[in-house]
Amino acid sequence: MPGTKITDHQVRKYKEMRKRATQEIAAAKIGISVRSARRVEQATALPSQREARAWRTRADPLAGVWDEEVVPLLESEPGLLGTTLFEELQRRHPERFEPGIVRTLQRRIRAWRAVYGGERETYFAQEHPPGRFALSDFTVADELNVSIAGEAYPHRLYQFALAYSGWRYAEVVLGGESYMALASGVQNALWAIGGVTEEHRTDSLSAAFNNLAEEEELTTRYAALCLHYGLRASRNNLGVSNENGAIESRQGSLKVALAQALLLRGHRNFESEPDYRRFVAEIVARLNHRVRHKTAEERPMLKPLPARRTSEFEEVDARVTKFGTFTAKRILYSTHSRLIGHRLKVRLYTERIEGWLGGVCVMEAPRGRVETGQQRGKMIDYRHLLPGLRRKPGAFARWALRDEMFPRSEYRRTWERLQEALPERQACKTIVGLLDLAARGACEADLARVLADLLQAGTLPDLPGLEERFAPRESELPVVKVKLPALADYDTLLRVVA
Repeated sequence: MPGTKITDHQVRKYKEMRKRATQEIAAAKIGISVRSARRVEQATALPSQREARAWRTRADPLAGVWDEEVVPLLESEPGLLGTTLFEELQRRHPERFEPGIVRTLQRRIRAWRAVYGGERETYFAQEHPPGRFALSDFTVADELNVSIAGEAYPHRLYQFALAYSGWRYAEVVLGGESYMALASGVQNALWAIGGVTEEHRTDSLSAAFNNLAEEEELTTRYAALCLHYGLRASRNNLGVSNENGAIESRQGSLKVALAQALLLRGHRNFESEPDYRRFVAEIVARLNHRVRHKTAEERPMLKPLPARRTSEFEEVDARVTKFGTFTAKRILYSTHSRLIGHRLKVRLYTERIEGWLGGVCVMEAPRGRVETGQQRGKMIDYRHLLPGLRRKPGAFARWALRDEMFPRSEYRRTWERLQEALPERQACKTIVGLLDLAARGACEADLARVLADLLQAGTLPDLPGLEERFAPRESELPVVKVKLPALADYDTLLRVVA
């Protein structure tokens, strides 16, 4: 083949074959051309014994600039790229260097660095015995372009993997990296595999901390989590992702598997968030099926789980204001008016919050998120604030939280239509009545469809008629008459039994 050097072994085999065959046949059997065979026969020494060629076959295109200009630049700044140096040479010597010379320059630089360059980083492949090493990491999954009910669904994926077998656990994470997401994911993974490894490694988790005080607090909590499970915690150095390579590579394979499954599915929209979570779990189960044999080897080597899970929430204090709201982690939440003035212990989980008063859980709500570019978020449940609005419906028109009270866009558009067509007081009474009907009748979705039809028809909602249609009916209880037997009947029964 062109560019392939003839070896000493080929020469010896050729000469043996040449004694029994013609030059063409011997060359064909050895795998060289007839022209090369002629040179072999004319040569007086083996290829390895010949002197290396010391002359050039063409003029050096870098003559006069390599030693004088390029080498001094490389010695002063070893990180300079070949393309950067070539552009500098073109700037210094206009019209001398053609674009094709850049490859010659890059090869010359590579050879120079092999002899005179500095030390390069060496990687050390690790062997992980079964049951010793597990890793965790978060990754942004926005490139999957998943949508829920037609709305874009930005999210992350948390993944836990065993280094030996490759068994993995993954779950959807809303918001950023946080201790709650990490604690929940680690515990879910350990209980799913049914055991505990000796060591658990994460990255620096710098995105989980807002300040140094929070970093110290969460570091302490993470250490307590690892102590509860008997894990030895470790972290890779900041910015050195190869130290976490056993999980980084699996993040890529997981997203590739999800992307391929979405292509087979034909679309990327899901009816609800639980549907998408089930989809991710199904893909992870398929990936785990590939490593089932090594997982079976590793599972007996895991340490036993503790008797129970440990807490996976953050607890903060919050006072309920006179407006029926409280703030936790830059999110404004609504609650029942009966809690106004009380100080709650708010437990922040990954996907929900709980409000505790003493030892009683007095409220539960989905956890809110701060949108990109916003300083604060809002999580208002219109059902909490309706009792006060029913007494003061006129406050709705210029209420600071008015826009957060609409559970669906149909209610918002209905309010805009009512404002245009009715006096303010009547419009407020009507929209408050509609929201109250949606809450009492548990018909939020059905009522929204009716309102959409009315908006399309250009008519206003008839509140009494909708009340008649959707309001819960009072059930009629049957009249039960109990007739007590006479006491003498019990004496008769005793005599019969005797």
